[in-house]
Amino acid sequence: MAAVPLPRIELRLLVVIETQPAAVLWDMDGTLVDTEPYWIAAETALVENFGGTWTHDEALELVGQGLEYSAQILQSKGVELTTEEIVQALTARVLEQVRESIPWRPGARELLAEIRDAKIPTALVTMSRRLLADFVAGQTEGGFDFVVGGDDVKHAKPDPEAYLHAAELLGVDPSDCIAIEDSRAGLGSAVAAGTIAIGVPHVVELDESPAYTLWPTLAGRSLADLRALMPHRARA
Repeated sequence: MAAVPLPRIELRLLVVIETQPAAVLWDMDGTLVDTEPYWIAAETALVENFGGTWTHDEALELVGQGLEYSAQILQSKGVELTTEEIVQALTARVLEQVRESIPWRPGARELLAEIRDAKIPTALVTMSRRLLADFVAGQTEGGFDFVVGGDDVKHAKPDPEAYLHAAELLGVDPSDCIAIEDSRAGLGSAVAAGTIAIGVPHVVELDESPAYTLWPTLAGRSLADLRALMPHRARA
């Protein structure tokens, strides 16, 4: 009796490839450096110079917003200066304080250094003026490939323009980028741009949302944690 051939069984091993972010895009104020108290102090002094009052709650409403918008709010509080004069006055005061001392956010410099060591492109994406952003970027180890300041875009956060511009400068797809933010306006911008967004709340609370990931702090976070947020791809 002839032997009956057994069916051939082909086994294929699928390997899950951990995907590297194409770039990591960083917000500055409140995310990389703890300059929000500097901005609040500058706003308070400016309003009080014109005989007005500026509350902490009012200041929190401006966190993450464009400086031109902030200037308009300060004008409504009695500051009799042009929008550009207010922006320059606030920026000069914060830059003066930053030059004296840069208050780095916990874990931020360490994570940035690891990203830079891995040769992953980075951009600083902030609504602060380039004058201030370039100074802060220059104090980091390895710096950033690009800096996008508030004076580089027409539309401030939460509009996606700043993050889209950063991705364009880096030559990468925004959906392959991770963006790190601390404000509602900043997260709105990062999400609208299509990035994989991380919210690290600081002076303002951030709501839970499926649109982004919330981390209480960057302290102890590593490149491995960023990779874990990237979509995994399977290869046979």
